[in-house]
Amino acid sequence: QVQLVESGGGLVQAGGSLRLSCAASGDTLRNYGMGWFRQAPEKEREFVAAISWGGRGTLYADSVKGRFTISRDNAKNTVYLQMNSLKPEDTAVYYCAASRTVTAISPVATIKPELYDYWGQGSQLTVSS
Repeated sequence: QVQLVESGGGLVQAGGSLRLSCAASGDTLRNYGMGWFRQAPEKEREFVAAISWGGRGTLYADSVKGRFTISRDNAKNTVYLQMNSLKPEDTAVYYCAASRTVTAISPVATIKPELYDYWGQGSQLTVSS
């Protein structure tokens, strides 16, 4: 059983930057592919970014490519999402998730939330215009 706790959300102006962290306990994250998803009010949860178990492979949604960077520190059991050039449309609750199935990057599988086994409670990001 893995427990995931996100932190680092908050209120930021458009064009600003923020870094989300996802700390894990209960198991080593080295065994999992990790992803970030987000959900805006009245919208479905959507894929944002993912990183393979070893950190060599990454995948990004087109909407965040070039602005967001996912990384992981397996020694610290933590995954990060660096968000730059933030836009009001990035406003959402951000969730990190761990997958025992999708440990390597697959453009088809990696983006599917149903393939992730453990989820954090979410961290709110609000970007003001």
